[in-house]
Amino acid sequence: MDTPLGVVLAAGLGTRMKSDLPKVLVPVLGRPMIDYVLDALQQAAIRRVIVVVGYRAELVEGHLAGREGVSFVLQSERLGTGHAVKMAQPLLARHQGPVVVVAGDSPLLQASSVQALLSHFAQRRPACLLGTLHKADPRGLGRIVRDEQGAFVGIVEEKDATPVQRQITEVNMSTYVFNAADLCWALDHLRNDNRQREYYLTDCPGLLKAAGRVVDALPILQSCEALSINTPEELQWVEAEMHRLGYGPFSGASS
Repeated sequence: MDTPLGVVLAAGLGTRMKSDLPKVLVPVLGRPMIDYVLDALQQAAIRRVIVVVGYRAELVEGHLAGREGVSFVLQSERLGTGHAVKMAQPLLARHQGPVVVVAGDSPLLQASSVQALLSHFAQRRPACLLGTLHKADPRGLGRIVRDEQGAFVGIVEEKDATPVQRQITEVNMSTYVFNAADLCWALDHLRNDNRQREYYLTDCPGLLKAAGRVVDALPILQSCEALSINTPEELQWVEAEMHRLGYGPFSGASS
C-alpha cells in the first residue's frame, strides 16, 4: 500500500475547558492530549503528519517542534473542519495514497483502529472510508445511513435526522481515510450554504458518493474512542477511562 499521510485537526480553542491554551494542549494525565493522537498515528506506521494549527499556533508548533515527520499549516480563520483540511490541500495534492484525518482532541484514538482502517482501505481502495462505531446513546452525533444492502448512503446530523434516523446507533466519529486525489476533489466541491456558513468535512463522503465513487463506513472503532473532551467534566471521564485502560502519565496510546 502507498505510504499513508496523517492530517490532525488542531486549530481549536479551549474555551469550554476554561483554559486559554489551544484545546489540543490541555493536559490529559499530565500530557497534552494531542501527544496521544500523534503516538497512535506513529504506532500505526504513519510517519508523516500535517497538523492544522490556528488559535495560538505558536504554542502548538513549539510543543511539537521535536517530533519527526510533523509539519504545520495555518487555519487563520475558523471556517469549519472542511476549511481546516483545505489549508493542507497544497501538500495533499502532492501525495499519492491514503490520507488519515483525525481530530487532535481525541486522545483515546487507538493505533489498532487506524491500522484496521488502513488495512480495509488497502483491500477495497475506496475514495473515502469512515471509521464508525455503534453507541448505545447516540444523541448529538451524526448517524450513518445505509441502504437495504448495507452500503453507506450518507451522514445525517441529529438536527436534520428523521425520528427513524435518530434510532440509528452507528455514528460518525470524525475518523477518516481518504484517497488523496479524491479528498482534494471533494474539498474543491465543498459549499458553505448552511446556517454557520462553514465548510464541513462531513460533507465530503456524501459528495464523493453522489459522484459515483466508492465510500465505505466500517464500524470498528472501540467504545473508548467515542469519548471526546469538550468540558472539564468530560476530561475527568476520559482520564478515568485511560486509567482503566492502563495509560500512565507518560505512556503512549494503547493498541
